[in-house]
Amino acid sequence: MNGTIRAYEPGDAEGLWHAVRESVPEVFPWLPWAHAEYSMADAMEWVRSRAQLLAERREFAFAIVAPDGRFLGGCGISRINPIHRLGNLGYWVRTSATGRGVASGAVRQLADFAFRNTELVRLEIVCAVGNRRSQRVAERVGAVREGVLRDHLLLHDQAVDAIVYSLTRP
Repeated sequence: MNGTIRAYEPGDAEGLWHAVRESVPEVFPWLPWAHAEYSMADAMEWVRSRAQLLAERREFAFAIVAPDGRFLGGCGISRINPIHRLGNLGYWVRTSATGRGVASGAVRQLADFAFRNTELVRLEIVCAVGNRRSQRVAERVGAVREGVLRDHLLLHDQAVDAIVYSLTRP
């Protein structure tokens, strides 16, 4: 199953909501915003707020969609540091679309977008040491594992170690 990344559109809120609700058991441990009470209002606000951030180039958030338009997940670049020209690259895929290369494909498209359309020279993928799926995606796209950052992420009020990977401008 291939996916394409594109800017969020107003009509994505319902697909986003369904994807999050379907994926709570798998995603919630790593992305606390994806909780069982995630509402349509939450999804609508997320989609609405992305356009302004994209226009200001402060964050690049994209929907991952199937050829038939089905919402598969999301990816983006956040924590952009314009001085050091780096950003944090993140991704998630709905449970029913995992294991099919959707995340890897989206990360490749996103990195290509970033290096062609921004001044960023470094993208970091930072994931909890327990999040093996995310680590496998980083490794599949050729990101370089640089090390473990101690107590780097706060997940469910608990500091956890994170592995940092990097992709750099070709």
